[in-house]
This record gives sequence, C-alpha cells and structure tokens, in this order.
Amino acid sequence: MFSLISRLWFEDDGQDIAEYAVMLAVILVLVVGTIRLVGSNANNAFSSVASSLH
Repeated sequence: MFSLISRLWFEDDGQDIAEYAVMLAVILVLVVGTIRLVGSNANNAFSSVASSLH
C-alpha cells in the first residue's frame, strides 16, 4: 500500500492527467454558464418577437 501511494505521489505522469481534468472542468463551467446566459436572452428575444407577430 505504501509503495502505491509513494508511486502516485512522486510520479509525474498522473499530474498531466490531473491538470487536463482541471482545465476541462474550468472550460466546461465557462461554456455551460455562457450557454445558460445566451439561452435565456435568446428565449426572451424569441418570445418578444413571437408576441409582436400576433
């Protein structure tokens, strides 16, 4: 068990994966936030256009 923990702690291979996972999480948060913001604004715009057509 100790050898597994020490190998995970001192090897550099796992750090790359962790860094990519953190970057992916940040990008996903930004994308989801942008989509929610744009989606609500687009919904309001389409609703106002639809109500003006009636």
